[in-house]
Amino acid sequence: MRSVKSLLAASAATLISSMAFAADMPIAAPPPMYAPPPPADFGGWYLRGDIGMTNQRAKSIDAALPAGYQKTTEGLGFDSSPLFGLGVGYRFNNWFRADVIGQYRGKATLHGADNVIGPGFVGSNNYSGSKSEWVVMANAYVDLGTWWCITPFIGAGVGGSYNKISGFRDDGVSYSPGLNNSVAYFADSGKWNFAWAAHAGLAYKVNPGFTVELAYSYMNLGDAAPGNYRLFDNSASGPTSIKIKDITSHDIKLGVRWDLNSPPAYMPPPLVTKG
Repeated sequence: MRSVKSLLAASAATLISSMAFAADMPIAAPPPMYAPPPPADFGGWYLRGDIGMTNQRAKSIDAALPAGYQKTTEGLGFDSSPLFGLGVGYRFNNWFRADVIGQYRGKATLHGADNVIGPGFVGSNNYSGSKSEWVVMANAYVDLGTWWCITPFIGAGVGGSYNKISGFRDDGVSYSPGLNNSVAYFADSGKWNFAWAAHAGLAYKVNPGFTVELAYSYMNLGDAAPGNYRLFDNSASGPTSIKIKDITSHDIKLGVRWDLNSPPAYMPPPLVTKG
């Protein structure tokens, strides 16, 4: 009888000890609720602004010459000038976007000369003046991936450029035989041309709605021409045959983009635990 009581007492003690140990164990947290991942692509409108500097060139200055005359152009070019741009664009997904920009390119001083040789004639025309542009262009860009918030990109654009020549002047000297000098003044004149561009750069996302860009653009702006000429002594005047051909520019720009509807932040579900 005593052995049966002892066995029952030992079994009761073991059961009570197991129940106490189970009560001290923490309650396991339920599995987290499923939350879908953030969308891979995001589209939305953005505004942009740019400032920069131009480095411009021209292929030649063309002018009508009498039969039997030849000319060569020397030192043709432009000084650097500032540029300012504004635009609006749309991001279609996380790698493709497009925008339309308006750009003003400030006055760049023009310099260059023509050497002319003909039958019994040797002369030189020294040109001076300035050039400015208004550019309207549609651009498309491909973002090439993001590392440490930095995104390299490439792009291309097409549009129009209004090229204006101001204060153009031709200081000429010739020997035919005898030394002759002349100065011709030209009216300011501008015209629209087809323009195109190629772009490359780096973009840094400061926060989900604000991005800074450092970019390079190659611009082809077409041709330009001054207006009617007038000799300094009013001995002759009329339309000019001078044309500045194939104006191009290497631009360096600092730009910013503001997303008008930035992507929503993704918040993972909280973990529920109980001690």
